[in-house]
Amino acid sequence: MPFRIRPDADFTDEFRRVATEQLERAIAVLEKRPDGADEAVHDFRKNLKRLRSLYRLVAKEVPDFQKRENARLRDIAKSLSAIRDAAALIGTAEYLQKGARSDAESEALSRIVAVLEARRDWMAKAESGLEQKLHETAVTLKDAIAALDEVSFKNSHRRNARMLAKGWQRTLRGARAALTACHDTALAEDFHELRKRTYDYRLYHALLRNLWPAAMKAKHDDAEELAEQLGRMNDLSVLSQLVEAEPQLFTRNEDLAHLLDAIIFRQQEERQSALASAERVFADKPRREASRIEALWL
Repeated sequence: MPFRIRPDADFTDEFRRVATEQLERAIAVLEKRPDGADEAVHDFRKNLKRLRSLYRLVAKEVPDFQKRENARLRDIAKSLSAIRDAAALIGTAEYLQKGARSDAESEALSRIVAVLEARRDWMAKAESGLEQKLHETAVTLKDAIAALDEVSFKNSHRRNARMLAKGWQRTLRGARAALTACHDTALAEDFHELRKRTYDYRLYHALLRNLWPAAMKAKHDDAEELAEQLGRMNDLSVLSQLVEAEPQLFTRNEDLAHLLDAIIFRQQEERQSALASAERVFADKPRREASRIEALWL
């Protein structure tokens, strides 16, 4: 079933169902790994991101559960992140190469891609106990399923509507605060925070799509496009950080110069586009939009 909660059903049952489905999918992909361990970890992390967004939406109603389970999911995602992050850097370099502004830059970035591929392969060989980690992660996810039995929303339909509205409003306020900071300072951390809140916002439109299917889908798609833009910006920042952390990887100074130049150029280009998109996506006042969600739920 899709990542969706029906307003005409018992909220506790729906919450547990949606969360259990995501956890079971994460377990299945780690155990079966149809496209290899790297893609399995990628898919598993997406399932966990959906869950953490869901838990944030109801955090004020079940604070202890949210805090504990968010920490559990965050920690197990980090434990399997190194190889997947190394693969993501290759995709970032390939993205830069596709947009190369000269043959010399393209050739330099092609060599950078090869360097990053060698780094990923070395890390994969050096990774010890991956099978054990995957097994332990699956066990931990089963514990997370069992923990859902503790969650109960003994509220009226009207109070549930208010709970969702407040969670929605918190997300929008966080997004607006991050957007203001991005305009003021343009720090990578601010854009990363905006990305996280945009990701939550996109998922909430999927989760509550039954309230107003056409409008929710349109806003979901806009938020998804923005999240992808912000994701590219974050990947560029991570690649830049790698250059500082592991300069020994890049033995050709001219290739490194082309890489840094390409990163700066794309960051500036993506930054302006992302800020304009974010102003459109988060144009409504948080309280007004939250009130609309409450009314639709009722």
